[in-house]
Amino acid sequence: MNQILQTPVALAGSAAVFPAEEFRARATALQARLRAEGADALLLTGPENIFWTAGRQTAGYFAFQALIMPAEGEPVLLVRQLEETGARADAWFDTIHTWQDGQDPAAALAALVRAQGIERLAVERSGWFVSPDMMGRIETALSGVSLLDGSGWTEALRAVKSPRELAALRLAAGYAEAGMAAAIEACRAGASENTIAAAMTAAAIEAGSEAMAMEPLVSSGPRSGIPHATWRRRLLEEGDGVFLELAASHDRYHAALMRSVWIGTPPETAQRMMDTALRGLDAALAAMRPGVACSVPHEAAQQVIDAAGFTAAFRKRAGYSMGAAFAPDWGEGAILSLFTGVETPLEPGMVFHLPITLRDYGRFTVGVSETVIVTETGAEPLSSLPRQITLR
Repeated sequence: MNQILQTPVALAGSAAVFPAEEFRARATALQARLRAEGADALLLTGPENIFWTAGRQTAGYFAFQALIMPAEGEPVLLVRQLEETGARADAWFDTIHTWQDGQDPAAALAALVRAQGIERLAVERSGWFVSPDMMGRIETALSGVSLLDGSGWTEALRAVKSPRELAALRLAAGYAEAGMAAAIEACRAGASENTIAAAMTAAAIEAGSEAMAMEPLVSSGPRSGIPHATWRRRLLEEGDGVFLELAASHDRYHAALMRSVWIGTPPETAQRMMDTALRGLDAALAAMRPGVACSVPHEAAQQVIDAAGFTAAFRKRAGYSMGAAFAPDWGEGAILSLFTGVETPLEPGMVFHLPITLRDYGRFTVGVSETVIVTETGAEPLSSLPRQITLR
């Protein structure tokens, strides 16, 4: 006779990345925002915000999950029934409800909201992970409940990292450096992009990295001049440029790194562009200090690039916030950008990735980056890897 083995339920928070007091402090800060906004509760649906608030992480966030953060009291988590064991192991609180395959999660969510007597519910209107169809079903199920726009409330608190978060980011940066060093070493004529990508990811993972929120970027020759191109089995040839970028992770906290390689001697234009990227990065880093607007480092880099005559090769922001991440993005670019018009002041504990890339589109890309922590006096790069283009 077949027997079903019962697995013991994991203790609450036994797999959490931080102690419960870290999450309680976050909840307290978020609840203060709710009360200031006049909301009874905030509905979180983005995996990063749920992770930041509850400690909950899973590869199964393709299935609907939601966190109800009340203005007073502990949160309530709703997950797919298959995810319950993992949710209990991650979360620092006990109130976890489930919906079963075949059931409507919108109806299950509405039942929880009504059971708590919530009349004014803030929702993440700008979230990526709830489809228009699902949001419509949620709004219908919550008929009679006043829905407010709570977009950005959690992100505003995520921008400045705690000491524990910074420690995780430092470890992630070490993993990324190990992966980048291995990728550079693997670059040589006759090697395939796949070989380089394999060396990069293997070294980062062996160093300690967990799942990466976006695949590394490895491209060579003309393909290196295509933004966000990934490896496609191409064999490196003499005269090729190679573009390398990855972000490694520790407890979902990501640090990114970019470097450039050339097989042989780079053309004079490519070398001038690389020298400009290096000076642009130096200018941006020198401009970073507490109280300075996020636009200032970008403009410092842009001035260097414009003066060198490469304005058309750099039409993007100079950097973006880094922290907890889930696919499809390894950054927190939706929280903060280093770009023109962003007047949010830098604060100690903020973390940014500064990728200064110059492109001859469809021919080659050269660039360099650092993930940095804003300190009391400036910016601390988390990598010690040489920045100049590597000749192989």
